[in-house]
Amino acid sequence: MASYSTGKASRTSGLAIAGLVCGIVGLFFLPIVLGPLAVVFGVMALRQTGSAMAKWDIGLGVVDIILMIVMFVVAAHNGGSLTWHVG
Repeated sequence: MASYSTGKASRTSGLAIAGLVCGIVGLFFLPIVLGPLAVVFGVMALRQTGSAMAKWDIGLGVVDIILMIVMFVVAAHNGGSLTWHVG
C-alpha cells in the first residue's frame, strides 16, 4: 500500500498548548499568575509557529488580566473584600 502525505506537517507547539491551558484555567483560578503566563507562552508560540492557537492564548491571557483588574477595583470599592450578594 502506498501512503500519501500532503507535504505539510501539522504539528502543534507545546508552548501553544501550555498557553491555552493557562488561559482557560486562569479564567477560574489565579488569573494574576496564569494570565501573564498565557500571554508569554502565546507570544513565544506565535513567533515559532504563527498558529491560531497562539493567538487564542494571547487573547485568553488578556481576558484573564482584565478580569483580575476588575476584581481588584470591585474589592477596593467594597472596603477590601470581594463578596457577591445574589438576590
